[in-house]
Amino acid sequence: MDEDASLLELSLPRDILSPLFSASNLSSLEEALENLIEASRTDVGRKDLASKNILPTVLQLTHSLPYPSGHHLLISSLKLIRNLCAGEVANQDAFIERNGVGVVSNVLRSAAALSHQDYGIVRIGLQVLANASLAGEEQQRAIWHCFFPEEFAALARVRSRETCDPLCMVIYTCCDGSTGLFTELCSDVGLSIVEEIVRTASAVGFGEDWLKLILSRICLEEPYFPRLFSKLSLVDDSKIGEDIGSGDDLVLSEQACLLSVVSEILNERLNEITLPNDFALFVFGIFKRSVGVSNSVSRCKSGLPTGSSAIDVLGYSLTILRDICACNSERGLKKEDSVDAVDVLLSSGLIELLLCLLGELEPPAIIRKALKQGENRERTSSYSSKPCHYRGFRRDIVAVIGNCAYGRKNVQDQIRQKNGILLLLQQCVTDEDNPFLREWGIWCVRNLLEWNAENQQAVAELELQGSVDVPELAGLGLRVEVDPNTHRAKLVNVS
Repeated sequence: MDEDASLLELSLPRDILSPLFSASNLSSLEEALENLIEASRTDVGRKDLASKNILPTVLQLTHSLPYPSGHHLLISSLKLIRNLCAGEVANQDAFIERNGVGVVSNVLRSAAALSHQDYGIVRIGLQVLANASLAGEEQQRAIWHCFFPEEFAALARVRSRETCDPLCMVIYTCCDGSTGLFTELCSDVGLSIVEEIVRTASAVGFGEDWLKLILSRICLEEPYFPRLFSKLSLVDDSKIGEDIGSGDDLVLSEQACLLSVVSEILNERLNEITLPNDFALFVFGIFKRSVGVSNSVSRCKSGLPTGSSAIDVLGYSLTILRDICACNSERGLKKEDSVDAVDVLLSSGLIELLLCLLGELEPPAIIRKALKQGENRERTSSYSSKPCHYRGFRRDIVAVIGNCAYGRKNVQDQIRQKNGILLLLQQCVTDEDNPFLREWGIWCVRNLLEWNAENQQAVAELELQGSVDVPELAGLGLRVEVDPNTHRAKLVNVS
């Protein structure tokens, strides 16, 4: 033991030290704590220490230790409390009865207030609360009422990945199953806490799923995504969808972070979630605005995340739209009078915008090569030379269109009327800048032709015109066939 620890131990009351020395059969506080930490790692050890009523003594010790001079002993005492509260009901109850929440709150407040924040102390203190919160409603409410909102807000501003995860665990565990506490979290002051957590996650990342669980509730199961997104925005939410300025200066990395997490959650829960129309429209508004912003940003050669906030917002809003349309794709067989999120997006101009964006892109590399080698070289100049904003941008556009077209004759007809069939046939190729483009292109064309005689006839007429008009298929030795029984389209080799 170092000299400072020895002096500190001498200043502590004997009624705190004696029980610890007795339980560990040691006469040094530092060694006694290490011994008890080891013993508390097992169920048997925790039960034994609960029978000896050790937790109240350790709480007294924690309260008595000065900070930061007692940092080393505080770390040990908090580790011991954390272990003691890991699933042992007697210790969890004693933690609440002896004001353990208040004791830990004082330590966390001191550690978070330092100019060089003590991430280790904060993390272990939050782990103590997390273990205690698992005991039930009484513990959860005690923690919530002590920490909400000011203490949670201060901890959310600690920009550390190692503190972000346990903080999210504490907040989620307290709110889960409590309508009242969740309502408080979704209030303006509560969403400000979540906003700070997202800012922390954007800056340093997160490792566990607790943040995703919180955002899943707030953004997908409840209607608070627009409010949270707007808190992270430099532009008022009423301006979403308008063409305001350009460049990364109007798009924050925190917005991109939120969209990336929500996109990941939605993709994982495609079969579980029914999304409200307002959510879909808000995301579409973000996408439309980001199209204008991203046009002034240099193309990114990587996939998402690209490192450009503007491009990432564009990409993640597009993948969310893809999955919104996938969630609702089965509703092509919905009742005549029902309107779902896809219907609302379609009536807001989704297909027109996506076809326009796709048409502005230069053709996939394999098609550009075929056109350059063809006899009709003038046709090459009719194509736009705009590259994809990021690796996979073309594929994601095709995926959204394909999902919209599934079982929706009005979409199939609209694409034909907009002269989009040939454009989408061009996407049925491999492209190194757009992984899985061919698979999504085939899915899209299949959905365009299924049970749609007019579209099938349009493709047949295109094929009769030869490779000059359809080099994308004939030049690759492919053609479209429609199964006469199932009416489903597929690509086959000409040979």
